[in-house]
Amino acid sequence: MREPVGEPWHGRPPGPLAGVLVVDLTWYLAGPYATMILADLGATVLKIEQPGGDPARGNGPFLDAERRFSSYFMSVNRGKRSVVLNLKHPRGLAILAELAARADVLVENYLPGTLERLGLRYAALAERNPRLIYAACSGFGQQGPYARRPALDVIIQAMAGTMSITGEPDGPPMRAGASIGDLTGALYTVIGILAALHERERSGRGQFVDVALLDAQVALLENAFARYFATGEVPGRQGTSHPLITPFQAFATADGSLVVAASSQAHWRALCEVLGRPDLCEDPRFRERADRTRHRAELVPILAAQFATRPTGYWVERLLAAGVPCGPIHTIDQVAADPHLAARAMFVTLDVPGLGPLRTVNSALHHLSRTPGVPAGPPPALGEHTAEVLREYLGLTDPQVEALRAEGAVA
Repeated sequence: MREPVGEPWHGRPPGPLAGVLVVDLTWYLAGPYATMILADLGATVLKIEQPGGDPARGNGPFLDAERRFSSYFMSVNRGKRSVVLNLKHPRGLAILAELAARADVLVENYLPGTLERLGLRYAALAERNPRLIYAACSGFGQQGPYARRPALDVIIQAMAGTMSITGEPDGPPMRAGASIGDLTGALYTVIGILAALHERERSGRGQFVDVALLDAQVALLENAFARYFATGEVPGRQGTSHPLITPFQAFATADGSLVVAASSQAHWRALCEVLGRPDLCEDPRFRERADRTRHRAELVPILAAQFATRPTGYWVERLLAAGVPCGPIHTIDQVAADPHLAARAMFVTLDVPGLGPLRTVNSALHHLSRTPGVPAGPPPALGEHTAEVLREYLGLTDPQVEALRAEGAVA
């Protein structure tokens, strides 16, 4: 690790990864989300873009009439420094290799084999920089029958089994609303990098981190596989309900919806009292948890009819007072206005040059007591930091940078 560089953004304290230099060769979602977390934690992230930039810059909705500010791109690239290198030009490739020789971490999410064809194999880079941690985040990993297949989030959710257990029992398989195939892979990539950085403190050596989105997604489905391995029964779709606990699902109310998770006998008895149906506790069909799950088809309509008589707020207030776990089903605008999240500072505003204030989601790691993870700054404009990075890390002069620009190696 090296000394932190640059000025803290808006008085931001140094993060736990201050001094870690990351060369970021990622695009679209999984890779950029991972490197954004590293930037939030204080690492200096050099986002290497080819001429034209990360294709995600072309994804709407856009925040300006000129289509320069993509909300998609900006949501996963804050706090990075954009460097445009032409990797089809030998000097562009050479500059990338020089940056990797000085880096602590390199992250890429290309199809396996892509960077090898450019001469950027881990072994070659590690020979120059034995401390380098090279993290490859791909759809199916670096080896195996599917390794060279392209992968998008919906493909990963489909092939991991996520879609097969998502949706209503009588409905088709459903993709989860968030891109959990990509984002789970991103989180495991960060975990792998942090583990490798920690181990490097003992050994002094870097290593190759191979993360597959499919592996990460399968790991996320631990309960579904545990049940299958234990019983041989293939889990199916259950809507919002739980396979072993009833009631543990969503119910419509007079003005919206809520979820109730009555996982214990005490919760069940309290729920019956709040609903004004203490008789349900004594009904032999519903007396024990296994009974309630066995007779789910009879119990759920009874509960649904009760919940439909009052607004969500009425039920949430009374259920929580009785100690029954529950919560309203919020829409995104309601979440953005939630007072608890405001108290936790989960939404922040960044000042983006050329655009102005941009409201965005804060890091979920911003409550570390001494070294919080917070946005390091706004998302970069394309190539905004090319010249300064080449001067700062490679010692190039302004005339040398201009010469590289003239020959098309950088932009």
